[in-house]
Amino acid sequence: MTNGVDVRTAAAEFDRTAVADAESAAEDERKQVLSQFPLEEWAELPLERYALGQAAPPGSGPTYCRLLEFLTPNLGSIRGGSAAKHIMYHHVSGEWRLAAPLRGMDSQDAWAELRGQFVRAFDAAGAGDFDALDDLEVLRYGPTLVTKSLATYFPQHFLPIYAAEHLRTFVTLLGGETQAGVPALRTNRQLRELVWSREEFEGWTEQEVMRFLYKHFNPRQRTIWKIAPGERGRLWEECRDSEFICVGWDELGDLGQYQSDTELKQALDAHWPRSSGGGSLTLARRLLAFRDLESGDRVVANRGMDEVLATGRVDGSYRYAPDRPEFHHVVPVVWDLSHAQKLSKPQRGWRSTFAKVDPSLFARFTAHNAGSHSAPGTGQAQAGAPVALPDDVQVVLDALERKGQVILHGPPGTGKTRLALGAALALDGRADVLGTDARQHAEAQAEMLHGDRVRMVTFHPSYGYEDFVEGFKPDLSATGPGLTLALTDGLFHSLCSRAAAHPDQKFLLVVDEINRGDLPRIFGELITLLELDKRNLPVALPISKRRFSVPPNVRVIGTMNTADRSISHLDAAVRRRFAFLPVGPDPDAVSGTVGPLDLAAFFESLNTRIARHLDADHQIGHAYLLRDGEPIATEEDLAAAFHHEVIPLLEDYCLGRAELLHRILGGLVDAETGRPLLMPPQDLADALATEFTSGVPGPDA
Repeated sequence: MTNGVDVRTAAAEFDRTAVADAESAAEDERKQVLSQFPLEEWAELPLERYALGQAAPPGSGPTYCRLLEFLTPNLGSIRGGSAAKHIMYHHVSGEWRLAAPLRGMDSQDAWAELRGQFVRAFDAAGAGDFDALDDLEVLRYGPTLVTKSLATYFPQHFLPIYAAEHLRTFVTLLGGETQAGVPALRTNRQLRELVWSREEFEGWTEQEVMRFLYKHFNPRQRTIWKIAPGERGRLWEECRDSEFICVGWDELGDLGQYQSDTELKQALDAHWPRSSGGGSLTLARRLLAFRDLESGDRVVANRGMDEVLATGRVDGSYRYAPDRPEFHHVVPVVWDLSHAQKLSKPQRGWRSTFAKVDPSLFARFTAHNAGSHSAPGTGQAQAGAPVALPDDVQVVLDALERKGQVILHGPPGTGKTRLALGAALALDGRADVLGTDARQHAEAQAEMLHGDRVRMVTFHPSYGYEDFVEGFKPDLSATGPGLTLALTDGLFHSLCSRAAAHPDQKFLLVVDEINRGDLPRIFGELITLLELDKRNLPVALPISKRRFSVPPNVRVIGTMNTADRSISHLDAAVRRRFAFLPVGPDPDAVSGTVGPLDLAAFFESLNTRIARHLDADHQIGHAYLLRDGEPIATEEDLAAAFHHEVIPLLEDYCLGRAELLHRILGGLVDAETGRPLLMPPQDLADALATEFTSGVPGPDA
């Protein structure tokens, strides 16, 4: 059972006839590969016919890597990410980028080794010797390309599913066990055997299985992006009529050549230098997210901050189109114009080209149409519609399911406690309130914490085992003379007792500031029982001698500020039993402007300096620039946040070292006294923009 859908039931309801056209197209694409790159010619295949980044010889057609990644979508997608998936490729810089085992080789020698391993893989698959594939070390550096190659040439032996994470998810779904480090090829074979062992898939084709699994059990977390079609939507008519969305930054060239956000950030800095010395890492990540959009992803086209032009569903993969006069980065989209609307209030984060859209807000977009009587931008999602969880909440829930306990760690002000309570709401069946306004969110949290399934506590140095598990405490109901002590269950003991009485429900403990407590003393012998395979294992409690166990339906979320104490200082036994999820500063959360100041750009540049001169654990969180869950909007709020919250925090971090504070704040610190400058609120925004955000690249919405 996944997402409330049983595999057997979903398979019985799946319309296999709807796959016929795609299956026919896939077979045509397969024949194209076999025709242009016959197996018997691989031993002599020249490098210029294989690798990306070269000018193809006249009349030769696309290279093998381009054909498999870009021109055969029906055979299964390997889009997304950089060209590194192809093991070797020609970079725009003019150099050859090679996988680790090939580095140091001449390009032709590297190609001879890579080609030889491809030939050996094809020979082994043709002979049914699949164990031999494990010995081909170089091919392990391109698992998606290699798996798609084998599935194309030998469809009788492999399924058209290539991403290792997706393969592991589907294997687990069908009752199999996966192991870390197992090559994608072997996991693909394992999944194939599981599929054909189940009677509900009898008579199905590989294409039908692939499309069924992705339709009902897609493991990919889908972020909804707002993307502006040019300044003030000036390219919208072209995007609408030709069914695509496009963005600028043409000087970067094909985004597929960049292997990491850091590499792309360096290219951005080279083309658009910034006076603050920091790179636009946020923009780099957004551009890579645009590049990696996949079919089925949802997007919103906007004009300005208060108009939805349309919603859309991605219908293909990113392509670089240098033949266009401008905006060379293109993703195909099927648009739904019925959702066009004016919003009741501006979305301040929509000033930039890219912005994440909260799933609940998107539900309101799609609930609105021309015939609706609800006010634009305020309509509710249709009753009974499934609620899509925010990505960060889903990651926490997945980690809880996998490990049982999670610690959310990061600098102060990054929303760790809010995220913990958001995950608690989702676990408590209240996902519908995620993304609502601050008042509704707070009311739902209060209601949840007054119930029986979720408890919250803040650890501190005097918190102990007797508070958490059990101990003798004063009996306030006793009427006799003197002090009477009574055995009292601690918070965790009580929660576990309720969980044991309701095994069909999940129970959750949220521990704020978990690192401020003496964890070995607080948990005692129960630290062993937190492991999922030790649940229901009884132990005798040392004080009462009662038998006690931790039920399997109990989960724990802790939060910790890494500026106070790093993860490495936690007790090793505790670290082994928790999954650790970083919660970092989020520039998207503060997208907006105050006068000339771009808040997100200022926030990113300030944190770049803090990380350079202190460390990443001492960055500031986005909460410092929020008011009631929204980015600060006035000069007065900006001045209050900067002078009364940010400056004192930085002064504390710098420990009286005026030169260190000066390196972080630059001209905003008096060079003689080492004190931060005081200025009227209306001047501060201009000063911060001058110091931190001059030269930021990018078109507006």
